[in-house]
Amino acid sequence: MRRNKSVILLSVGHACVDVYQGAVASLVPFFVAERAYTYAAVSGIVLAASLLSSVAQPLFGALTDRWAMPWLLPVGTILGGLGIALSGVTGSYPLTLAFVALSGIGVAAYHPESARLARIASRGSHTAMGWFTLGGNIGFTVAPLVVAAVVATGGLRFSPLLVVPALAGAVLCLPVLRALGGTTGTGSSAAVPVGADDKVSFVKLSLAVICRSVVFTGLSTFISL
Repeated sequence: MRRNKSVILLSVGHACVDVYQGAVASLVPFFVAERAYTYAAVSGIVLAASLLSSVAQPLFGALTDRWAMPWLLPVGTILGGLGIALSGVTGSYPLTLAFVALSGIGVAAYHPESARLARIASRGSHTAMGWFTLGGNIGFTVAPLVVAAVVATGGLRFSPLLVVPALAGAVLCLPVLRALGGTTGTGSSAAVPVGADDKVSFVKLSLAVICRSVVFTGLSTFISL
């Protein structure tokens, strides 16, 4: 498979997965309208999605540093879509939290391994990696449109239709996995450069990301309400 085709498929698959990162905040107004959830209740739903996807992602990253796990792409994609799809069909708040958390775990499982495969497919091209990143941003951006098209039409009971992007993303990644089958047998730990970590700079960058994320997540969750 040509490099460009592999990168395009991975980029579109990335968009399909990141739809579910943006879908949670887009579902918040519908949870409030149909289930009369309080601000605290919907913030718990957003927390369940964000916390699981954030905390679990380094764990999956550590695993994929040791072992190649290309199967995480279709599995993570399906879990991400399935959790969001099921979150609207149960009236139980604990089950809603569980389904949203399941989606977060799926999203977390997808990203480290997909980034590794994208680097392999791009053969070190920064431009190609930029397209891969753009795919995720597009998915996050169109999530409100997807949720509105589905849920605003028929209410939360139509949320199972939101699994469609996940099914599409899982199918799109399969040709890439077959094409890269001979190059995905080991993890990426061998390529890690040797040297001391700049922990001070890392902490500063992490704090900057935390501050940005607090503002961004808060606004995206509650401004629509």
